Amino acid sequence: MPPPTVLYVEGPRDRDILEGWTRAASVALARAVRETAVILGGRQLGRALSHFVEAAAARPGLRGLCVLDRDDEAEAPGGGAEGLEIFVWSRRHIESYLLVPAAIQRALRLPEHDGRVARLLRQHLPNAADEGTLRDLDAKRLLSATGPIARALGRPLALGRIARAMRADELHGDVSGLLAKLREKLLAPEVLVTRATGLRR
Repeated sequence: MPPPTVLYVEGPRDRDILEGWTRAASVALARAVRETAVILGGRQLGRALSHFVEAAAARPGLRGLCVLDRDDEAEAPGGGAEGLEIFVWSRRHIESYLLVPAAIQRALRLPEHDGRVARLLRQHLPNAADEGTLRDLDAKRLLSATGPIARALGRPLALGRIARAMRADELHGDVSGLLAKLREKLLAPEVLVTRATGLRR
C-alpha cells in the first residue's frame, strides 16, 4: 500500500493545470491532486521543506512531491528532506507545456477553420518546434490574462481548461513523466488531505 502523500505546487494555476492533465487519465487522480495540493505562493522550496518536516513528524511514513518551475535556475535546487521528492520542469515555466494550438483552440471552443490561435503562436513563438526556445520562453507572460495572446483574442485563457483539452499525444514527455509519478504517489487507498498552517489549499 503506497504511503499517504502531500503534493506541493507553486500556485493555484499550477494546481489547476496539473488537475486538468490528470483528469483525462483518471477522475480519481484529478481529485487526489486537488485534495492533496498545498500552494506555496511561488517557487519557495524552503516553505515546502519546513511544512513537510512538521507534517512528517506527526504522520510517520508521509511522502511528498514538490513540483517547481525551473525559472532562471539551471539546476534542480539542492537539499531536501527524507521522503520529499523534488520535481523541476526542464522548461522555465509549466505554462510552456500548454502551447499546443489545437488544444488552445478546443479549450476556447473555436471552430476548426478559425486559424487565429495558430497565427498568434507563430507570431509570438516562431521557433515553436525548437525545444531550446521553449525551454527558456517566458510562458507565464505569454499566456497571462493580460498577455499578448489573451489581448489579441479578446479574452483571458483558462489554463486548466487548456490542460483538460490536451490529448495524450499532445503531452510533452516531461508531463507524461510527472503524471506517472502522480499516479504512483496519489492513487493509493489512502491519501493525505493537508490543512497547512500558513499555507493555502
